[in-house]
Amino acid sequence: MKREKWKNSSFVSLVAVFAAFSIICDSFTGPPLPFSGVWYSWIFIAEPINGIILGPYAGFLSSLIGVMVGHSIYLRGYSYTEFLFTFGAPIGAMISGLIFRGKWKIALVYYSALLGVFFITPVSWELPFWGMWDVYLAFACLLFLIIVIRKQKGLWDTRLSDINLLYVTALSTFIGLEADVLFRIFLFIPCQTYRIFFALDTGTLQVIWAVGAVETSTKAALSILVNMIVIPPLVKAVRKMQLKLLS
Repeated sequence: MKREKWKNSSFVSLVAVFAAFSIICDSFTGPPLPFSGVWYSWIFIAEPINGIILGPYAGFLSSLIGVMVGHSIYLRGYSYTEFLFTFGAPIGAMISGLIFRGKWKIALVYYSALLGVFFITPVSWELPFWGMWDVYLAFACLLFLIIVIRKQKGLWDTRLSDINLLYVTALSTFIGLEADVLFRIFLFIPCQTYRIFFALDTGTLQVIWAVGAVETSTKAALSILVNMIVIPPLVKAVRKMQLKLLS
């Protein structure tokens, strides 16, 4: 009984710690890169960590608390409309957490549905196809890992080797971050917020798409690099605590 109470209190403490970390990351301006409207702050570093370490649902909650409080501290962009778009962060954390654990079905449905809706939206036909190359690459990685998990499940077992842990961390981070980007795209284009909230024309959208092709991929690469350094020791520490967060 005492052991269970210790585990529960440790879990609550971890959620609080990672929520605080997310608040800090979301309260400061992000790296000085050409900006297309995605990730004003450093939340793209925190969200994969939350999902991978805490699990998909606790990671979602921790990231949600982080961005809601962080956005309240540091209002940005078009002010309160950003609270809607920032729901992409907890979704990204959840997808990273699911992928790390080899649970790909929700991610596959999510990517397929949102990409499908995007491509049937008429204005998307006027945007440069290559502008979302990183999202397409993440979807391709998702399809590849599904084959790997179904054919050679051991290749996705992060307990077998440090190499496994590294590439699973990298792919989980990437697919989760691009799921975040895809949610924001879904709100922006198929949900017509580019017109309703921002009154943007097609020419401006084309510029945003071109800038985004560089910005989001650069930030995703930075997050992957940081998380490949930070997450493996955290995973090992959590496993030693026997919290069952990584099962």
